[in-house]
Amino acid sequence: MSTLDPTTSNSGKVSPLRPLPNLIFASRWLQLPLYLGLIVAQGVYVLHFLVELFHLVEAAFGSQDALQLLITSIGYKTAAPITTLNETVIMLVVLALIDVVMISNLLIMVIVGGYETFVSRMNLEGHRDQPEWLSHVNASVLKVKLATAIIGISSIHLLKTFINADNYTDRVLIAQTAIHITFLLSAMAIAVTDKLMAPSPSANH
Repeated sequence: MSTLDPTTSNSGKVSPLRPLPNLIFASRWLQLPLYLGLIVAQGVYVLHFLVELFHLVEAAFGSQDALQLLITSIGYKTAAPITTLNETVIMLVVLALIDVVMISNLLIMVIVGGYETFVSRMNLEGHRDQPEWLSHVNASVLKVKLATAIIGISSIHLLKTFINADNYTDRVLIAQTAIHITFLLSAMAIAVTDKLMAPSPSANH
């Protein structure tokens, strides 16, 4: 004897939710302003990226004002005055630009993946620009991808710190390294936990 789904009528049509469950389910739309706010934040990151890139190009053509703005932005200090764009400054600026790109990627994953998972379907199936990872995204997959992205961002920050190590104390260097290792261990713990909680192939038979 089969049991009908409580939301399905005898004719096979889905019956409307009761007022309270409907209100609770509709509350997911309260997250929409949060995702729209992240889109605005991403726009700010794009503007910051373009400004830094413009200053880098200006400094490459000999602009001292742009060079000083870059040096201040990356926090680079040296005993000798810097009058030309050197390899270290270029590397630090490029790493800062990569950092912006990776944070932007993280924002996209949170905005698109979070909206698709927790708010509403986007119906992107068959769309030529549908992200590959979105086809099988869920809360667990999103957690692992976000943890991986955070590790990448942390790696860029750590690399920038070690390139510019003379301007940091040993305490800061050790702290940043410890934080990065903590991120790595946390990501591994999340991945192992998801693997343990995932149903085994034999359970599907």
